[in-house]
Amino acid sequence: MSNSLVTSEIKNNVLHIVLNREAKMNAFSYAMLQELSEAYTTLENDPEIRCGLLYANGKHFTAGLDLADVSKHISEGANLFEKGNIDPLQIFDKKRTKPVVIVVQGTCLTIGIEMILANDICFASEDSHFGQIEVQRGILPFGGATLRFHQRCGWGNAMRYLLTGDSFDAQEALRIGLVQEIHADPLVAATALAERMAKQAPLAVQATLVSAKTAITEGQAYAEKELMPELHRLMKSEDAKEGLMSFLERREANFTGK
Repeated sequence: MSNSLVTSEIKNNVLHIVLNREAKMNAFSYAMLQELSEAYTTLENDPEIRCGLLYANGKHFTAGLDLADVSKHISEGANLFEKGNIDPLQIFDKKRTKPVVIVVQGTCLTIGIEMILANDICFASEDSHFGQIEVQRGILPFGGATLRFHQRCGWGNAMRYLLTGDSFDAQEALRIGLVQEIHADPLVAATALAERMAKQAPLAVQATLVSAKTAITEGQAYAEKELMPELHRLMKSEDAKEGLMSFLERREANFTGK
């Protein structure tokens, strides 16, 4: 719906998830967080969808949380996301298994950075600028920045910005590894990448993503033990047989996710 705060549409097995609060620089209200969680839940549950692509309408990705609105709900005891839905920040509730590419432009503050850290690959526009500014407001980041910024970018790089709230530009985001590529039109490049991911074997993509995340959350030793059982499971799939036949027949594979 055009009046939704978050819209979504499936194209070429990719779910396009679009922030749609341009008049407020896509600042996240409580309702917007709920709609984003619902879109991520659709991504996870719909077998037709193999990859997510998150971006925003307007000149800015997000000005961060609409604190006046969100804090009102939190103070009344509400959860940040509805129980049972996928948590887009990947902290509070149900986790996702499908990859998500994120595109940012213009302003990207607080929860915007935390969404980058919670997703898998980020492409940025040349004019994008970033800030994890919670310490300038007397609070700490609570959407994952304290947990993941140093994992993604290194301790010193993370503390440089977490402890000052200083802003930084796209080139600095690229240098520290927060974003992977900078483009004049990042949505075009990110769409092509998401569609390329969606062409690969879905079960294998999901297993690869889960294995990498498990090494972080459960430790490398645990993830190592899970490798061969997961490989044996995948080798029994129709997609593994299709992958082998496409190799032998020197053609592009047609994966079905079975």
